[in-house]
Amino acid sequence: MTMMMMITITMTMLMALMLGAAAACIVVLVPLGMAGWHLSRNSVLLFSGAILITLSVCVHFTPYFSSVSDYVTSVSSVAVFHRPKSSCMNLIHRIHWEVKPNASLLSFNATQNLSSSFDFYEKHWDWSKTQRIKACRIHKLSKPEASHLINGSWVLIAGDSQARLFTLSLLNLILGSEPQRMDSVKTALFKRHSNYSISVDEIGMKLDFVWAPYVLNLTHLLTDFKTKKKYPDVMVMGAGLWHMLHVSNPSDYELVLQTLKSSLVSLFPFSTELGIKSPPHLFWLGFPMLINGMLNAHKKRVHMIDAMWHAYDRALSESRLLRQTGGPMILLDIQSLTWNCGAHCTYDGMHYDTAIYEAAVQIMLNSLLIKSRHRH
Repeated sequence: MTMMMMITITMTMLMALMLGAAAACIVVLVPLGMAGWHLSRNSVLLFSGAILITLSVCVHFTPYFSSVSDYVTSVSSVAVFHRPKSSCMNLIHRIHWEVKPNASLLSFNATQNLSSSFDFYEKHWDWSKTQRIKACRIHKLSKPEASHLINGSWVLIAGDSQARLFTLSLLNLILGSEPQRMDSVKTALFKRHSNYSISVDEIGMKLDFVWAPYVLNLTHLLTDFKTKKKYPDVMVMGAGLWHMLHVSNPSDYELVLQTLKSSLVSLFPFSTELGIKSPPHLFWLGFPMLINGMLNAHKKRVHMIDAMWHAYDRALSESRLLRQTGGPMILLDIQSLTWNCGAHCTYDGMHYDTAIYEAAVQIMLNSLLIKSRHRH
């Protein structure tokens, strides 16, 4: 009985499909055929009508031929960095903050040397405790976990002061249990407008920080890598604050970002002659939230107004440098981190508490973990 029902349902579906195809032919071909008959009075118009009819038929029937659809899909994907519509990568910025008065400073003495209200607050963060976050195994990596993940890697971090603070947080995670070593790292890393390199022999990691306050510096850096035919495993870049302050032209900023994107796209995927097994993992450090009233220089307060930094943020989006807009780089969204942490997390309206950059480091590491799981 069940078999007879299945056969009946199958026959009904086939008849429906046949009737649908017949109706489509009538709706599409009859009007076009009549148009062709009228156009036949003129040979040129007849030829044009024939092309129109042929194209229309192809367009209407292409979805029914999977091989054609697959070909179109494969061609369109050649020059685009696709991002999944729904994946663990979309959850890595879902962080919540707890900013509260520091209990140890409640009995504050005016003689204590505290620079601002920034020092009065404790900042704690974590990912939202949802089932999706848990299923994706997104979590704060410990020193052993982080060391294992970037074991044997060459990490490049290039950009302005935001990139320097990010570098400090990454090294603090890897070397934090060695305070004397970290003291020497801070001294060397924070030499004004200078580069910094370190090798962590215990895990075979090499890290380079390159002072590159303008996007053009980053583009030149890529040219150097191409010349030497040697590339880092992980590249974290970010620049724009200096351009905002000294150039104050969002349109120009968008153009230099597009040039950077073109340089990246021309390099990846690499040709086999470069000897690169796989392209680097690419990350972009976004703008922090700028709090104009807290900026510590008159020129900054004049040029780095809300309208300006919002315009620069739009330029970043419109440049299509980021993976979310079809580009090659994954955003480390410093803006959302600083916005949610708030004004108590900055002492000068631009540079933020170490907790911000610690969170950004953990977001990067979880991104690497997610990508490695998908590979395997």
